[in-house]
Amino acid sequence: MPPTLRAHPHTIHRKERIVPTATRGRAKGQGQWALGHREPLNKNEQSKKDDNPLNVRARIENIYAHGGFDSIDPADLRGRFRWWGLYTQRKAGIDGGKTAILEDEDLDDRYFMMRVRMDGGQLSLEQLRAVAEISKRYGRDTADVTDRQNIQLHWIEVEDVPAIWNALEAVGLTTQEACGDCPRVILGSPVAGISADERIDPTPLIEEITSEFVGDKSLSNLPRKFKSAISWLPDIPYECNDISFLGAEHPEHGPGFDLWVGGGLSTNPMLAKRLGTWIPAEKVAEVWAAVVRLFRDYGYRRLRHRARLKFLVNDWGVDEFRRVVEEEYLGYRLDDLAPPPVPERLLDHIGVHKQADGKFYIGAAPTVGRVSGTLLSQLADIAERYGSGRIRTTPMQKLLLLDVDEADVDDAVRALDDIGLSANPSGWRRATMACTGIEFCKLAIVDTKDRATALVSELERRVPELDVPISVHVNGCPNACARTQTADIGLKGQLMTVDGKQVPGFQVHLGGGHGVHAGFGRKLRGLKVSSDELGDYITNLARRYLSGRLSDETFAEWVVRVDETDLR
Repeated sequence: MPPTLRAHPHTIHRKERIVPTATRGRAKGQGQWALGHREPLNKNEQSKKDDNPLNVRARIENIYAHGGFDSIDPADLRGRFRWWGLYTQRKAGIDGGKTAILEDEDLDDRYFMMRVRMDGGQLSLEQLRAVAEISKRYGRDTADVTDRQNIQLHWIEVEDVPAIWNALEAVGLTTQEACGDCPRVILGSPVAGISADERIDPTPLIEEITSEFVGDKSLSNLPRKFKSAISWLPDIPYECNDISFLGAEHPEHGPGFDLWVGGGLSTNPMLAKRLGTWIPAEKVAEVWAAVVRLFRDYGYRRLRHRARLKFLVNDWGVDEFRRVVEEEYLGYRLDDLAPPPVPERLLDHIGVHKQADGKFYIGAAPTVGRVSGTLLSQLADIAERYGSGRIRTTPMQKLLLLDVDEADVDDAVRALDDIGLSANPSGWRRATMACTGIEFCKLAIVDTKDRATALVSELERRVPELDVPISVHVNGCPNACARTQTADIGLKGQLMTVDGKQVPGFQVHLGGGHGVHAGFGRKLRGLKVSSDELGDYITNLARRYLSGRLSDETFAEWVVRVDETDLR
């Protein structure tokens, strides 16, 4: 049900539910609860109706951890487990050509991928050590820093899950709603609270939302996943989330947040749209909850491929969406906000930077987010020696060490470099990301982590003169977990035929971006590159850009300007 309305100077007195004009007169229901469309249900909706997915924890602890993998109900295994951060891994040895052919049970391994939720990317020394120890003890020393600021582990056995939860929760971490059709991890600035450029520290706002709403069963059955971001700084991919609050100044009211809704990538990419509203810090959690509840009630549930919030926003338009948020869920009108300045680019915080308190933070780059429990333990030692023990993950698959005294900066940088975390990486290493890929993911078609790692090394050797980062995002399937469409060079994994043989390859997207360059990469008809030829293709492309750019022309600007033949 909609939230209880609070007193507000612009209160709207409502008496009944408003049917959005974009929805009226539709002959076929879209599974919108608010309009009474509760049947028929697809298998995902049926599973959530049969049992709230959060309830599966009790079965994991009391049944499956004792009975082992074979005791798990398939409806829990491939559905409700996700609400506790668990996906079955891809069985080893199954090539990408079988991804879309085999049934889930044929792709499933007996091990799990586990996401540890890290809202705002914030980690204490104690938390980092706990994750590192879990990785080494239960996950074969695996760990990936994801572009959702989570740390992801592999090779987890169901028998060990209760012990892992106990270890995580003892230090204030959780896997609850790290996956599933629910409010997932909230992206936040990794320099929240320490940046000299920040007017509002969003950390308390993120904490308010997570403490009040994560695990709330009234919000745990959404039509699809719900991705959020809150930051004063442009260091989060705010156009790619279901909801984003980005710092903005109101000419009368001062600092607050600009509200964006309806972003999402995958096979039908859409950039989020400004709602044209200014949100004061004290109202962020209330407005966030209103949008989530609207999505729960009006989101499309009949067809899963049209269930993300972006489709509803696209169909209604921002004016209608804002009206329903205000009139039905908030009960008051939000203040208008003219478009604020658009950032030139997203900040990645790599390198050494001064904090507001005079200390320094160091942003370091693991290669394509791949780390290990051992490396995380070593990072914890460095954080304990040179910092205050605070570490941050970023939406660019990077790691930050906070609170370093100026006298210790050089030693800390060398210590990070010694464990494979460079604070002065090449442009290629700095701006290359990769999703999980075929190594562990059941949806993937091609290898990503190893291929991207080798690609970075090759490009560093062949194009060392690169003087500005060119983002290369490598994805194993069309789902765009690595944000392929908004990269300078986005690589979407697929199979292709070369000399009569099927080989792994990539469809190429060129010139995507954020901020002033917000948009999706250009797709050239028929442009596919085999995995083996990737180094040659990007080398030649980068050299053409470096020799042909105008003044300080960015890669995205160059892509738009040049002839198509220069991009092949």
